[in-house]
Amino acid sequence: MDYQVDLDVFRGPVDLLLYLVKREEVDIRDIPIARVASQFLDYLHVLAQIDVESVGDFLVLAATLLEIKSQILLPRAEEVLEEEIDPRQELVRQLIEYKKFKDAALLLEEQAELRLSRLPRLSVETPAAVDPANQPLRQVELWDLVSAFGRLMRETLALEPQQILVDPTPVHVYMEEIVDKLRVQGRVAFTTLFTPPYIRARLVGLFLALLELIKAKTIVAEQVQAFSDIWLALATPEQTESSNSNGAYA
Repeated sequence: MDYQVDLDVFRGPVDLLLYLVKREEVDIRDIPIARVASQFLDYLHVLAQIDVESVGDFLVLAATLLEIKSQILLPRAEEVLEEEIDPRQELVRQLIEYKKFKDAALLLEEQAELRLSRLPRLSVETPAAVDPANQPLRQVELWDLVSAFGRLMRETLALEPQQILVDPTPVHVYMEEIVDKLRVQGRVAFTTLFTPPYIRARLVGLFLALLELIKAKTIVAEQVQAFSDIWLALATPEQTESSNSNGAYA
């Protein structure tokens, strides 16, 4: 597969680290290095399968995490412990700074959406009561998709014979295939896009096509709660118009 996706989606290792800290629901100033480092390496393994050239910066941070982990685990004399600076201090500082900028960017995006809502509207009918089965969905983050894809790769490739096969299919063909499937079925689960044959190159091609469609705001990915099934659907005209006006990637 000679297709290179120009993805502005792998936002960098600090973004992944912030996502893991948020998912662990821990204080950003008290990172559980051992647990976070292990999860970071799991994501790094998945990214390496998608695009080896994009993981350089992630490797640097992975090495930093392992170095900090080793410093924390090494025994220290009591007098040294009292004077020693927490090895996580610089990493925490970077995370806090990154979070400030990310929060500011989200605030600007919310303000842009608020401005879009200041348009004259016709009266609308009062919506009917929500069916309890139709639970509210939340937007899916990039790393949720990477995590789901990693699980899918582990589950599907374990069932297939280990062969080196080449898939020459252009990614735009997979993009059309995904859109056609959504037009017919309306709303589908993430895993149902990845049908046999489970060839590594084909699975990666489908995943990259999915990321491109999300980036282009052609489809939306949502889930009820963290770690639940991810659902995909074609973006509504309102969602597409709002996204194009904001110029943001969700």
